[in-house]
Amino acid sequence: MHRHGYKGRKFGRERDQRRALMKSLADSLFLHTSIETTLEKAKDLRPYAEKLVTKAKKGGLINRRAIIANVQTKEAANKLVDEIAPKITRDSGYLRIEKTDTRRGDNAQMARISFVDDLSAAPVAKAAKKPAAKKPEAKKEAK
Repeated sequence: MHRHGYKGRKFGRERDQRRALMKSLADSLFLHTSIETTLEKAKDLRPYAEKLVTKAKKGGLINRRAIIANVQTKEAANKLVDEIAPKITRDSGYLRIEKTDTRRGDNAQMARISFVDDLSAAPVAKAAKKPAAKKPEAKKEAK
């Protein structure tokens, strides 16, 4: 038996558990803007999260709903769309992976995954909305 056509890491989990793992890692990344995990999980998380960031940059209700479906909480999805995406200036390559120490228990290589752009800077100013013009009130004449 050969393993042709089977791509992706299993992480010792079943399919639904792997999906939940990616959702929760993306959720934590968007809430904290930087997380530390194993190198293999970080390598699998990067394309998953970058696709969500691209959708957030496009905006719109359909993209927001797609992001909500691919992270654990609405709080993380809203933070990505409303706070993180407007501050990102690049077209791709939003995340970086930096190797850190090995884990003490099993000597697994750990890595920090974070956004390349500085997200602590002031948000991009949006165009100020004009107040809606008041409609003239129709005066009723008493007979």
